[in-house]
Formats: sequence, structure tokens, C-alpha cells
Amino acid sequence: MDVSWIPLLPFLVVIPIAILSKQVQPGLFAGLLLGSYLLQPDLLGGIKTLISYLINNLVKPNNLRIIIFLYVFAGLINLTKITGGIKGFVDLVGRKVKTKRSAMLLIWLSTIGTFNNPNFRIVTVAPIMKLLKKRLPISTQKIGFMIEVTSNPVVALVPIATAFVGYMVSLIGTALRQVGINESPYSVYIQSIPFNFFSLVIIGIGIYYSFFKEMSAGMSIDLSENSDAQKEEEELQKCLQAFEKEVPSKPLNLLLPLSMVLIMTVFLSWWDGHTQAANFFDAFVQADTLAAMLEALFITLILALAFFFMQGYKISKLVNHFIDGGNELVSVIVMLTLVWALSAVSEDLGFSSYIASNLAGFIPPAFIAPVVFILGSLLAYFIGSSWGTWGMLMPLAVTLAHQTGSDIILVIGAVFASGTFGAFASPLSDNSITLCAILDLPVMEYARSKLMPSLIAAGITTILFGVASFFI
Repeated sequence: MDVSWIPLLPFLVVIPIAILSKQVQPGLFAGLLLGSYLLQPDLLGGIKTLISYLINNLVKPNNLRIIIFLYVFAGLINLTKITGGIKGFVDLVGRKVKTKRSAMLLIWLSTIGTFNNPNFRIVTVAPIMKLLKKRLPISTQKIGFMIEVTSNPVVALVPIATAFVGYMVSLIGTALRQVGINESPYSVYIQSIPFNFFSLVIIGIGIYYSFFKEMSAGMSIDLSENSDAQKEEEELQKCLQAFEKEVPSKPLNLLLPLSMVLIMTVFLSWWDGHTQAANFFDAFVQADTLAAMLEALFITLILALAFFFMQGYKISKLVNHFIDGGNELVSVIVMLTLVWALSAVSEDLGFSSYIASNLAGFIPPAFIAPVVFILGSLLAYFIGSSWGTWGMLMPLAVTLAHQTGSDIILVIGAVFASGTFGAFASPLSDNSITLCAILDLPVMEYARSKLMPSLIAAGITTILFGVASFFI
């Protein structure tokens, strides 16, 4: 019996179960459970393997940093909310944001200060737009779509002071060394940025829907048919009204912490890498940006607590609301843990090797980039992780490009484009799940609503990779 397709099985159960259960975590858990038993096919062995993958991937330094960052930042944002920062900012911009178009412009302009991490941007901007939405006839789904368009696709294109840069450059360096290429990984990364066609196309689609065309009815989420959802929305509005009466309006309680996080992140990123760098920009490449972001966040948290305390807020109240804010993202943390574990299981099952053995030798060089993008997009959609997709696909893609004589920089762009597609389109994406948790959107319905523009962008991207392959 041919068992070469076994590495595909965990991925084949994730999306159907997630759709049937209308929850992301059950599908991930089922895929992880199946993968664990495929690796260790006995009664207790599969469970032990599952637990081992969860723990081993949870305690990886970068994964722990991401979890701590999400929890602490969500807690900090909740502090700015209960101290009047978000309400104050909404009041401040509300005087000028009086139309849907100006609200869309605010989302796009806010990218300037929140470009360093997608989840940073989502956790910052989504609560503001959630409150601002009450004053404008704009759908929550459209707000979510525009925030996501300006999150992962934008961050993936920024070559400095983001949490992505160091990771992306390290992947390129490892893949290049495997095939004996000694070029500067950062230089190759910079050259690959224009070839992240999906980011460029989906940003263009986002601008189109923001300012020139309303999203179609099929792309909107109608909660009115669901009585439970309608009741929840009514209760939410009551809570928001009570919140507006009780909370003061202090925009500085939001603007100062966010400014501090951004400034400290840039400074600490440069400081971490400047001793090993030849110039200013190279310092950001050498830096451990994720660590710098976490350090900046903790410095900001300490100063913010002192700032709020001096305004008369009790420490006990601040601590309680900080924990409440962090706890709102526990479901996201569980999801991330499952995604990381599933990615590791799939790699140990030989998923990359399976793809390589079934692709190498019969794909013409001109089709390597489009094929890498399509396969990477499918993988990214199944696992919902741009980092996971890049990590699994980059060595394979660079090897295929090198062996077939295809343009390596174009293929690297295809890898990054495919991961960006998954982070944007997949219902398993931590970006989407974080956004839905904040905006109170049903994950699966929201994911279905943005699938069509995602597929249109992916189709255009595939064509662009095909055209570029013939001219480069």
C-alpha cells in the first residue's frame, strides 16, 4: 500500500472540522492528534507525542515571547481603555472622522505608528475602531477587513524595525547556505520585497474597497438572523453606553503609551544590533527585534502604571483590568500553541520531503515561482501561519529554484507571498482570530466573507509570478 501521502492527512482534517464545529481550535487539535498517532501509533504513545509537541513548541523562546507580548499588550490596551485613553482618542478624532471615508483613512494612516507587528497593530487599532463604529454607518466586517489588509501584508513589506525582518532574513540565510550560495541574506531579502505580489495586490484591493467601492452584500456578515447574536450585540451596546458614562476622556492615556512602545522598540532594536552592524540600517537586521519589542513593552507598562497611579487610579484596579485584558486573548494563545505544534508534527511526518519528491524533476524553471506560491498558499491556508509556512517552505523552494535554474529571488518572493496569503485568508490565522476576538466577529463566517477578495488577489498574484518568470 502506498503511504507516501500520509504527511497530508493532518492538514486534510483541520479545515473541515473547523468549518463543521465553527471553531478553529477543534480542527487544529484533531489535526495534531492525528499527526501524533501517525508518528506514534499506539494507545498512549500518540497522547504522549501530542503533549510533547505542545510543550516543546510552547517553551521555544520566540514562541514564549509572542505569547507574553500578546498577553501584556492586550492588558496594557485594556488599561488605556479603562483610564479613558481609547475613549479620549475616539473623542479627539471623532470631531474630524465624521464619514466612512475618513474612518477608512484613519485605519490607513494609523499604519504609520503600528507597522512593526501585525498583532500589535490589530490589538491597538481594533478597539479604537470598535468604539468609533458606533458613530458611523460602517460594518464591523469592513473594519476588520481593512485592519487586516493593513496588518500582515504591510508588515511583510517593511524592511526595518519589524518583528518579521530578523526571522525572514535568518530563513533566507539558512536556505542559501544549504545550496552553497554566499550572498548577503539581507540584500536578498530587500531584493525579494517587490516580488511579494500578494501583499501589493491585496493592499491595492483594500484601497479600492476603502475609498471607491462598497463591499458586496455577499461579503458582509449579517448577524441579525441570529437571535442570540442580536441579543449579545444589544448587551454589548448597553455595556458600551455604561462605559462611556463612567470612563473619562483622556487621549494622552492612549497616545503616550503607544508612542513610548514605538519609540522604545525602534531605539532598542537599533541598540541591540548596532555593535554588530556596519551602518544604521544594518543594525536593525542584526537586532533581535521581537526581544526588543518585548523589552519596550515592559518598560512602557511600568511607566504607564506609574502614570495612571499618579492620576489617582488604585493599583488593585489597574492590576485587575490588566489581567482581564490579557485573559481576553487566552483563546488566541491556545490557538497559537496548537498551530506551532501542528507545524512541527507535519514537518516530522515528512511533509516538505513529500512535496519535494513530488515536485523536483518535472516542473519547468518558469513555473517554479507560481507553483511555490500556489502550494505555499494551500499550506498557509491549512495552518494559518505565515511564519510556519515560511519556515517549512523556504528551504524547499530555494533548493528547487537552485536545482532547476529558476530565479531564486523571485521564488523567495513567492514564499513570502504565500505565507502572507495564509496569514490574511485563513480562518486559522492568529491575526484573524485576534481581530475577531476584539471585534466580536464569528471567525468562520468572517473568514468566508473575505475569501473571495483573497482568492482574486491570489489569482492575480499567480499570473504575476508566471509573467515575471518569463522575463527575469
